Amino acid sequence: MDFIDYYQVLGVEKNASADDIKKAYRKLARKFHPDINPNDKEAHKKFQQINEANEVLSDPEKRKKFDRYGKDWQHGEAYEKARQNQQQQYTYNGEEFSGDYGDDRFSDFFSSLFGGGGQRKTKFRGHDVNATLNLNLTDAFTTHPQTITLNGKNIRIKIPAGIENGQVIKLAGHGAPGAQGGPNGDLYITFQINNNSPFNRMKNDLHLNQEIDLYTALLGGDVTIDTMHGKLKLKVKPETQNNTKIRVKGKGFPVYKSEGNFGDLYVTYSVKLPQNLTEKQKELFTQLSKL
Repeated sequence: MDFIDYYQVLGVEKNASADDIKKAYRKLARKFHPDINPNDKEAHKKFQQINEANEVLSDPEKRKKFDRYGKDWQHGEAYEKARQNQQQQYTYNGEEFSGDYGDDRFSDFFSSLFGGGGQRKTKFRGHDVNATLNLNLTDAFTTHPQTITLNGKNIRIKIPAGIENGQVIKLAGHGAPGAQGGPNGDLYITFQINNNSPFNRMKNDLHLNQEIDLYTALLGGDVTIDTMHGKLKLKVKPETQNNTKIRVKGKGFPVYKSEGNFGDLYVTYSVKLPQNLTEKQKELFTQLSKL
């Protein structure tokens, strides 16, 4: 299809105002109206072009598209979507195009995109999609399947144990569909891990604050704690000081995609002082303080 410059059809400049376009249209419409030129085929054709030009140039949005895309202004939105899905550099007949297109290259690109003039249709890859998936820390402790819904489609994924907060995984081909038979984009899932436990996770290690009473701290003894691996009995050494930290090897968080490997658990003892002492207890502590 030959390019028709609507500005030339109406006889106005490209920077013409809306009033200039309206005046030019009315003047030409009266001149080439079929009632005035009943047997003039050329006048009829000219009248159709005048109406078409006015329809586009009198509409701000259509005019904006025409100024940018020329004869292909009706396909402008499709072009923009396609170009966003591609890299900024294209190859057409062995020639690389980048950035904005001139009038000739722009038309050639549209011909390849929409199949005009017998040209081949260019395949466009679908754009990538980003999504966020919320998980509890206890869920991230084990490998488990989960189903997510994207654009009405259920996607079943397997979440490996040890996934970290902010970690991104890619699901190839689960993004937006391609155009003109091109491949789908990819889906990128960012994991947001919510801590629903008493543990503080640092990489693959877990940290826990554990209260012990004064007597256990002074004399030693046993304390049973809950870990993410189950209950665990620990030996408390006599004369353990407040904020003493111990390491329990292999009782931390699983290492990502390393089956059977775990970080360590660090337990910090917080010595709790007794309250509401009896007179006898006060007497004994007084005696102890004088030794």
